[in-house]
Amino acid sequence: MRTHYPRTPHLPWSPGASADDVRAVGLEGLAGREVVVTEKLDGENTTLYADGLHARSLDSAHHPSRAWVKGLQGRIGPGIPAGWRVCGENLYARHSIPYEDLDSWFYGFSVWDGDHCLDWDRTVRFLRGLGVPTPRVLWRGTFDARTLRKLKLDTAREEGYVVRTAAGFAREDFGRCVAKWVRGGHVQTGTHWMFAEVVPNGLGPAAPLWAVRSGAEPDLAGLAAAVGADGAADDAGRDVAAGEVAEATARIDGAGRRGEDRLAGVLAALLRREPRGRIAARLAAGPAGMGLARRVADLVGLYPYVQRPFPDADRRAGLVRMAMAADLGVLHALAGALADGAEARESVEWSALWAEEAGLLGAEDPLEALRAALREPLAGLEAEAADRCWAEARRAFGQGRIAAARLGRGPGVGCVAVEEAVAATWQWRDGTFPRLVQLSGPSGSGKSTFGRGLPGVDAYISLDDLRSARGSRADQRANADVLSQGLDRLDAALARGGTVVWDATSLTDQQRGLAGSVARRRDALVTHAVVLVDEPELLRRNAVRTHPVPDQVLTSQLHRFSPPYAGQAHRTWYIGAGGDVEDTAGGLADGPDPICGEF
Repeated sequence: MRTHYPRTPHLPWSPGASADDVRAVGLEGLAGREVVVTEKLDGENTTLYADGLHARSLDSAHHPSRAWVKGLQGRIGPGIPAGWRVCGENLYARHSIPYEDLDSWFYGFSVWDGDHCLDWDRTVRFLRGLGVPTPRVLWRGTFDARTLRKLKLDTAREEGYVVRTAAGFAREDFGRCVAKWVRGGHVQTGTHWMFAEVVPNGLGPAAPLWAVRSGAEPDLAGLAAAVGADGAADDAGRDVAAGEVAEATARIDGAGRRGEDRLAGVLAALLRREPRGRIAARLAAGPAGMGLARRVADLVGLYPYVQRPFPDADRRAGLVRMAMAADLGVLHALAGALADGAEARESVEWSALWAEEAGLLGAEDPLEALRAALREPLAGLEAEAADRCWAEARRAFGQGRIAAARLGRGPGVGCVAVEEAVAATWQWRDGTFPRLVQLSGPSGSGKSTFGRGLPGVDAYISLDDLRSARGSRADQRANADVLSQGLDRLDAALARGGTVVWDATSLTDQQRGLAGSVARRRDALVTHAVVLVDEPELLRRNAVRTHPVPDQVLTSQLHRFSPPYAGQAHRTWYIGAGGDVEDTAGGLADGPDPICGEF
């Protein structure tokens, strides 16, 4: 069933309203409610379905500007559930406003399940899963007409803005829940765009990423430019890389992956010869963002493991741990594409069989059903106790101590698993265990600033402070004694209980394991706080530090830095250059929306 998009009423202060436009009569539907204000883009209103599309008119005819969006619909249509539709703006052809740096020629602004418009957060997640960007958010908060009137737009480059309720709404309430502001004299061309020569709008550096998310063939040069990949390879090296990416892409598509999962695998194939730490830090600082950055880096680090023989007795537990860090379908597709020789390919195939048998190869997060089911019985616990119980439930599932081997969705599925998980985690529900926050990152990345800013810390153990107490924080000659002293203090602090911060570079698994073994002995909740800052920013910071490290030392740290994988600790926090936690893993509250994640 085809449905035309409703006419959006103008806000009372919109200067672009003409005599035949619809105007909002009162703002009762917005008053007192949380709203999202997004940029209004100057394109053609277009609706996509699983099996087709149309412009605002249901019988819209062919136009050259609609050819590209038809190709997009062909790629993402299988990901749109029956009865759903995606509404957005086709920006291929330039109308009155020229765009030069679009993420895509199609932006989605609403998703409908029949006559119900999804809430904004689910809309963004669903569209991102399809590979469709959303318009820029200009403001979000409780509706306030005075605040909206004060929004400053560059009317030479911005058509206006749209305000909608953050919550979903019924189609019959559209006129009460959505309104727009349009610049005065919006149409500034003499000829209607449909009758003029089609001039494509310009795409920006992030467009190759969105194209891969949407299922397009990877543009290797565009991807490399977007993520700052090393372009020093010769023609032969580029040909090898192109073949590897093509093979990995075909296998990822064969596994049914799209959106962020597809992009993560393609980027991992492209960047697989670079150190993990460098990949994670550089991608986090660019258009990819922290979540994608750590997933790509983890894929690059983990895929060689499934190419090697592994004891079958430990394989299930190992695969469950890997599933915390990577989509196992993408991981095995990548490992298969990059396998060198028959033995490596055989190992990948055997690992994939084990993962499939354990129910870990599906497109959905294989642990999400258990996590979602545990939220209710663990509700009311303090966050750290709930996270600890979730971590212990994951471990029990990996060890096979939870009966349900497959935790798919459906009536009653996983009930036994939930009961067993709750029973297996009772000893941590009171939250009386100690906590360890273990910082990890090169010198100058901001670890100490972050760690010292954490609330509720009972003990702070810094190896630099211990060296300073001996005379000089730069003196590395007594490192063994300093480390031993620090570990003794850590053990004593965890024995007393409370929250302890371990401040050291902790660049490798071996270095992190020293404090980690103390934490295990004291049954502590371990949180890895990983700080990811790209190399140019680290060099800049080091040059102005009160206590800079020698350039050769920082270079060595960057070469050795191998960030911890998600799942190696009970929880992981990923901190960006600004000092904020930009992504997390291992928490009970993490994971996809339980409804949106189904598709």
